[in-house]
Amino acid sequence: MIRTLPRPARRALLTALLALPIAASLAFHAADARADTLDNIAKAGVLKVAVPEDYPPFGSVGPDMKPQGYDIDTAALLARAMNVKLELVPVNSANRIPYLQTGKVDLVISSLGKTPEREKVIDFSSAYAPYYQGVFGPTDIKVSSPADLTGKTVGATRGALEEIGLTQMAPNATIKRFEDNNATIAAFLSGQVQLIAAGNIVAAAILAKNPPRRPEPKFVIKNSPCFVGMNKNEPRLQQKVDAAIAQAKNDGTLAAMSKKWFGAPLPADL
Repeated sequence: MIRTLPRPARRALLTALLALPIAASLAFHAADARADTLDNIAKAGVLKVAVPEDYPPFGSVGPDMKPQGYDIDTAALLARAMNVKLELVPVNSANRIPYLQTGKVDLVISSLGKTPEREKVIDFSSAYAPYYQGVFGPTDIKVSSPADLTGKTVGATRGALEEIGLTQMAPNATIKRFEDNNATIAAFLSGQVQLIAAGNIVAAAILAKNPPRRPEPKFVIKNSPCFVGMNKNEPRLQQKVDAAIAQAKNDGTLAAMSKKWFGAPLPADL
């Protein structure tokens, strides 16, 4: 026999069931509010940032055994904007996003490029650092586009993105291909080639050695700037980071950092 609950009991049960979605919604929004990273950073008084330590000039260990580089300076800039202390967390390419997703860090500032795959799992700030492949050469060689390469020799590493891109952009250019970056750099420094196709990081590494033949940027082959990575659905944090980057662009801070670490002006279209 099926027993029927008395009417008052049925009414109480119905009321309780109807209240469940409301309670669940309130709990969800409460959890969401507690999860606001910007509030957590302010409460802790510390900004935890994932940075590279083996990828100069973005991040490396200096002679004083302290982290240094463009990404380190960017992290310090953001900590100042938030009026909190900075905690640097060394990472590599493989673990930088997992560190973010598991709460070990609040932000990733580690020469991070934006890809469709990454955009599915994290959000990105506006661009804060130049990262590109281009053609570089001494000041006295006047080149500003692929068309100007006629009669010039360009060194490039076989199979690298810049070698493939330049081959497509300037099919009539005289490109001398080498098997690795070191050989390409040596060919440029020795005068075996007049220009070099490389990433701006390679050019910065050459400049750091202060050679007689200093590579200055001539034109960009492929542009792939760097962004600050953060967890999904953190609009207040994203707004704060973007505002700090915009201010640093406007007041010349990023331009000075680019000159310091890359030996080149900040690209106008960053």
